[in-house]
Amino acid sequence: MNSAIEINHLTKHFTGFSLEDLQLNLPCGSIMGFIGENGAGKTTTIKLILNQLKKDTGSIKIFGLDHITDEKRIKEDIGVVFDESYFHENLRPKQISKVMNQMFQNWDEKLFLDHLDRFQIPLNKTTKEFSRGMKMKLSIATALSHHPKLLILDEATSGLDPIVRNEILDLFLEFIQDESHSILLSSHITSDLEKVADYITFIHQGKLVLSESKDHLRYNYGMLLCGASDFSAIDKEDILGHRQSRFGHEILVKDKEAMKRKYKGLTIDQVSLEDIMLFYVKEGVHK
Repeated sequence: MNSAIEINHLTKHFTGFSLEDLQLNLPCGSIMGFIGENGAGKTTTIKLILNQLKKDTGSIKIFGLDHITDEKRIKEDIGVVFDESYFHENLRPKQISKVMNQMFQNWDEKLFLDHLDRFQIPLNKTTKEFSRGMKMKLSIATALSHHPKLLILDEATSGLDPIVRNEILDLFLEFIQDESHSILLSSHITSDLEKVADYITFIHQGKLVLSESKDHLRYNYGMLLCGASDFSAIDKEDILGHRQSRFGHEILVKDKEAMKRKYKGLTIDQVSLEDIMLFYVKEGVHK
């Protein structure tokens, strides 16, 4: 079993929106960044993986097992964090531990308390007294404390200050030091994904745009910069996406080194995940 998550031809239709023919493969021992604009289908995909929504067509396998027929067994090995805390506001951390002990066979209270100590989460306060950052760290500590092999995180770092985000990202990197562990991390904060992700899957309006290793995106995609006269000489098949500003033309290209050889003298800059997203979502990318 080499994949933590394997999705093939996944489809889910709603009125006004469809997730269409999604393909995704998360190798064990890695972090996949899951990106897309609001409403692109990221949370829908996560809820389908967790069987909180019923798919229309396609298959979802977790650790090589069917996500429906083997749901109970699978969920023992999954830690989940959404962007909002689901704990009752009057619960204290030790009460949460008692609840989790009833839910998971491998619940480890000592590990839970160790995480709380690391995150400086007070044991004597209720969750309604916690800041957003404290609630998120509590959720992550809870997700990690039944020894999961897979973390599924939906905007787990959004709205947090950079210090807290870095602390959490370091914990994720520690988690995947065990090569049987994996993370699916949905996030709008592409700089976080550039720090920790091994793979990037990008969906737009319910459709898969790309699913590649981060290094492939970093070293192969580029932004070609040129003036109007040079732009007219660029082959249309080389233009993945384009926008024009008062400073000239910016062209998203897929093979940076080939473009450097083909268009000598023109500048080709490295491109960020955010640049790629903006070209697809705001500028529109040539098919």
